[in-house]
Amino acid sequence: MALKSKRNCTEIEFLSVPARFITAVLLAITISSFTLVGTAEASSRIKDLTDIEGVRENQLIGYGLIVGLDGTGDSLRNAPFTKQSLQSMLERLGVNTRGETINSNNVAAVMVTANLHPFATQGVRIDINVAALGDAKSLRGGTLLVTPLLGADGEIYAVAQGPIAVGGFTAEGEGGSVTKGVPTNGRISNGAIVEREIKFDLGNMDSVRLSLRNPDFTTARRVARSINRYLGIGTAVANDPATVSLNVPKGFNGTVFDLVADIEQLRVDPDQQARVIIDENQGIIVMGADTRVSTVAIAQGSLTISVTETPQVSQPSPFAEQGETTVVPRTDVGAEEESGRKLMILDDGVSLQKLIDGLNALGVSPRDMISILQTIKAAGALQADIEVI
Repeated sequence: MALKSKRNCTEIEFLSVPARFITAVLLAITISSFTLVGTAEASSRIKDLTDIEGVRENQLIGYGLIVGLDGTGDSLRNAPFTKQSLQSMLERLGVNTRGETINSNNVAAVMVTANLHPFATQGVRIDINVAALGDAKSLRGGTLLVTPLLGADGEIYAVAQGPIAVGGFTAEGEGGSVTKGVPTNGRISNGAIVEREIKFDLGNMDSVRLSLRNPDFTTARRVARSINRYLGIGTAVANDPATVSLNVPKGFNGTVFDLVADIEQLRVDPDQQARVIIDENQGIIVMGADTRVSTVAIAQGSLTISVTETPQVSQPSPFAEQGETTVVPRTDVGAEEESGRKLMILDDGVSLQKLIDGLNALGVSPRDMISILQTIKAAGALQADIEVI
């Protein structure tokens, strides 16, 4: 329960968490016995903070067949699309199998995906990923047949083919099986050849926009100011927290390409919002460096209740004319509350990093830390947003 009192115009929050944790945390903060992570901002290159509008990868997808499997492919009876694809492929090669019974388990239908990197030209090879679509057990040892890869507009941009490399494996017998990794997907390095280019004439543009990967008002302004200090006022303008417009200045000896190459090495101190990310399922906590804890008093309030069941057997005396053996329940209920509880006060502005370091030194589990952080946030003493994923 959270109580509030005012003393000398100072508001103090009282929380209920184990006092042994807080005592050791305060001691650790006082004597500075832990190795703490500094909160000083580290500068980063504009190249690492932004993307160039229009310069991006494009996703490709295709449907194909893998052949040459050692009896680990699709069962054609349960995967009719594999059977139809096999018959269509054979017909294109001059083999008619319509109306015939095909019972091959050396073929598997797969989905092929790839990322077409920006400015990829015809003839360039790209990596592809392959994943089974039917009930194949393993793709190990298979070869992907010619597979067109399409973009979102339905046009063919690359063609894939080649032997597949699979990281996992599976082995089975009549009494059991062993599987390691995922044997139904794999990768083909340089497995596709680019057939169509995506035109993007960066050299003839007179302006371009920089898109911040982590939108922030302060960071966008710092990026614009850094560019203007280097190239002159008016070269860069922060339009919003996510976008900075970049114009070729008058008298600049070069194109937008040269301009981007010049400014991408400039360094900027990125800013970020104080935020704590919590994954309760995995027990993971990720926090920002600027997270702070306001003045807060924390008291112990743990109560342990134990219930012990010890059933006993009751039976009649020897040679008794009546009676039967029964089980009699015996329950022992106990309650224990720790003594010596005290209010502990954390000074205003204590960083969350120091608090976490102290809890880590005590061996507090991540799930216990999550409960403590959420309780402090509920009292309004944690100056950060908590996001639970």
